[in-house]
Amino acid sequence: MSLRSQAIIRFDHATFQFPGVVALEDVSLDIHEGEFIGVIGPNGSGKTTLCRAVLGLMPPTSGHLRIFDCACDKLRCHHRARIGYLPQKGVVDRHFPVTVLETVMMGRYGALGLFARPTKRDRDIAVEALAHVGMEGHRNTGLGQLSGGQQQRVFIARALAQQPKVLLLDEPTTGLDIPTQHSVIDLVQKLHNELGLTVLLITHDINMIRSRVDRLVLLKTRLFASGPPAEVLKPDILRLVYGKDVVITAHDTILVEDYHHHH
Repeated sequence: MSLRSQAIIRFDHATFQFPGVVALEDVSLDIHEGEFIGVIGPNGSGKTTLCRAVLGLMPPTSGHLRIFDCACDKLRCHHRARIGYLPQKGVVDRHFPVTVLETVMMGRYGALGLFARPTKRDRDIAVEALAHVGMEGHRNTGLGQLSGGQQQRVFIARALAQQPKVLLLDEPTTGLDIPTQHSVIDLVQKLHNELGLTVLLITHDINMIRSRVDRLVLLKTRLFASGPPAEVLKPDILRLVYGKDVVITAHDTILVEDYHHHH
């Protein structure tokens, strides 16, 4: 257990602001090595800011954020390469001439530094990343020829090619049909288990992740709740955060009404 007690990301009374707007206020949160954490909250609750903070794109305006063993408040250090990031899925141009393997190789550039030339070992790492997501048979396929779910697997492989310690996934199921959503979350769970990754999964789909994560972090400009899903998903807590937008059915399914996706 001593290993698990090592906090690899530590928010200590950290506040993050845009000009005139507090995006996240006074957050204290330890994320431990090997945890699988789901980050939930209404639109505009600070989920994107948390993401930017972990990526080192937004230093706290007060308080502290430590990532790994590094207290560099400048945050632009080599540790960024240890965070594999899956951004919100954009639309891939069907005709864009980039292959699956080339896409995954892009994950090596963060690890290499911009001007180093990739070696055979880099290529091997990229192919291995594709194997982890079950896409190695498509390495020469055009990225635009794949289904949305297959593309998402390739983008996860690109993040894995950095050989990260942390996998940070921003709304990985958006725009996918329900069976594909489940298969992507299954994949994330498998990678968490097999590779021992620390996973931070930002999502509005509470029901899909509640049975899989070790811990839920519920944001509403502040850290509203953090703990095992059963503790966080109490009707009174959810009503406080989501207000009239939340419906809890007899089967404990949570329906939140505020997802008009802004793309």
